[in-house]
Amino acid sequence: MTMGITEAGMAATDPQQARARQAKRVALVIVGTMLLWMLAQLIGAELGLPLKYTFLIDLAALAGFIWALVVTYQIWRARRT
Repeated sequence: MTMGITEAGMAATDPQQARARQAKRVALVIVGTMLLWMLAQLIGAELGLPLKYTFLIDLAALAGFIWALVVTYQIWRARRT
């Protein structure tokens, strides 16, 4: 069986589309993490939450940003090869 032009074109763009979806997911995580962090800081200040809870919110945001950095690095490495 021979592959048609459409099938060959789809096979070539699948890794590119997967990377594009992954990059969009990273962008959403970065934006969402930042917005949630800012909102949590505002609410925490208004409610007078103890400093330990503010620190916990900061650590959660940091985890989101580190995840985004790791996935961005993986996308970059995949593009180079």
